[in-house]
Amino acid sequence: MSRLFRSALSRIRTLTFVSHPPKLCVHTSSVQCSGQLDGKTTDYSRFPVPDIEDLPQDMRDRMTEVEEKSGFMPNVFNAMSYRPDDLRCFMNYYDVVMGDRGNLTKADKEMIIVATSSENGCLYCIIAHGALHRIYSRNPHVADQLAANWKTSDIDGRQYAILDFALDVCHCRPLSEEKFENLYKHGLTKEDAWDIGAVVALFALSNRMAYLTNMKPNKEFYLMGRVKREQKKE
Repeated sequence: MSRLFRSALSRIRTLTFVSHPPKLCVHTSSVQCSGQLDGKTTDYSRFPVPDIEDLPQDMRDRMTEVEEKSGFMPNVFNAMSYRPDDLRCFMNYYDVVMGDRGNLTKADKEMIIVATSSENGCLYCIIAHGALHRIYSRNPHVADQLAANWKTSDIDGRQYAILDFALDVCHCRPLSEEKFENLYKHGLTKEDAWDIGAVVALFALSNRMAYLTNMKPNKEFYLMGRVKREQKKE
């Protein structure tokens, strides 16, 4: 999502989002609140999925752009569009947390997401962000290893320190100064420690929303970063 997706999917088309202010919800007997919409039944969410035409204009613009540039609509957008205001806030915070700042790479952040989503047993995030990790890391194998057992995956000392810290946050274990110091030894800073925690926290939310909705990953995610995608002829 956001600029992160734009660079992540540059080889398979880009995903991009634009931030917009929240739309006010007006409660009357004849006007439906923008926070909840009726919709159709799907096989990837237990909540109704509204037609895109019924969404606020800013969400319609974002989702249309995603579908045009990626070639498919990630189910997370459709599933969470049941509550457009929630989707808007989630996307805006995603843009901040997953944007380019500090010393964490895009592959680092996707690594954190896959490992902690595996701890939380979240199918959607393991599959979707495993795909993004393969793309960012240019490694088709490590995401699967992270999902199985991050401690036995082919990662280096810096990556191990990041995940060791991230998993303490994931399980709400007390963070020792030794864990911070271990990050510093690998060229990371206190600001990077914040970013590790923010990624873990955001996807703790995402994991649980996926549980709530019974969200299923798009089939396109399974092959992303594993096989070369054919380029459309002009």
